[in-house]
Amino acid sequence: MKQAQNEVPNELAKDFHSVVAEAEALIKSIANSGSDKAGGIRTSVEQSLAAAGDRLAKIREQAVGQATGAARATDEYVQQNAWQALGVAAGVAAVVGLVAGLMIARR
Repeated sequence: MKQAQNEVPNELAKDFHSVVAEAEALIKSIANSGSDKAGGIRTSVEQSLAAAGDRLAKIREQAVGQATGAARATDEYVQQNAWQALGVAAGVAAVVGLVAGLMIARR
């Protein structure tokens, strides 16, 4: 369960780091042209990338925290109301079975 919770934020972080690496390579190639304007652009982009990285880290922390909280709340509810949870699961299974049976019967 924890792997599924961390999978999306980790993929997002990987994608972000890939974009950052490509942007840094582009910035270096522009800065190597030697103009003062390119140096200013490089500084501005680096600051923007750093700020975006900070925001991404905060979003990731919030997402993991919310997912963890939801998992804990669900676990506590199921432990406290085991029979109700079992009844709901059985009801959902019955509805899915009924729908599947009707779909098969129509063919």
